[in-house]
Amino acid sequence: MRTWLSAHFSLEEMIATQQRGLDNRPPQAVLTRLRQTAEVLEQVRALLGDSPILVTSGYRSPAVNRAVGGSASSAHMRGEAADFICPRFGSPLAVCRAVAASDLAFDQLIEEAGAWVHLGLGGRWRREVLTWRPGQGYGRGLRP
Repeated sequence: MRTWLSAHFSLEEMIATQQRGLDNRPPQAVLTRLRQTAEVLEQVRALLGDSPILVTSGYRSPAVNRAVGGSASSAHMRGEAADFICPRFGSPLAVCRAVAASDLAFDQLIEEAGAWVHLGLGGRWRREVLTWRPGQGYGRGLRP
């Protein structure tokens, strides 16, 4: 039985991990933030023409975050980030362009190597837009 955080996003998909054997159950405080993250993802979904969003990484326990090489200060560990794709809408770059052009509140929007979108939330709401490429790292703005 699924536990729904919002109309289209379940707890199960927001905590799924390929890191078998590592506990990825969020503490209670993180559940509240995961609900807020799911609500922002609902706004993104609406912005993208109600196209389904596939979350590839949501919450990460500290152990999971270490195993995947995540930043030591990753918003994923606070339940305040999601990596996702939206194939029906278009490429990760197209998704990032749409989100960046909107008035949606976010901290970081990162187009990651043409493979997925990272949307970071949290208290700062910088609306920082970045592109990440292997071997090049992070650069400001969106680059094809």
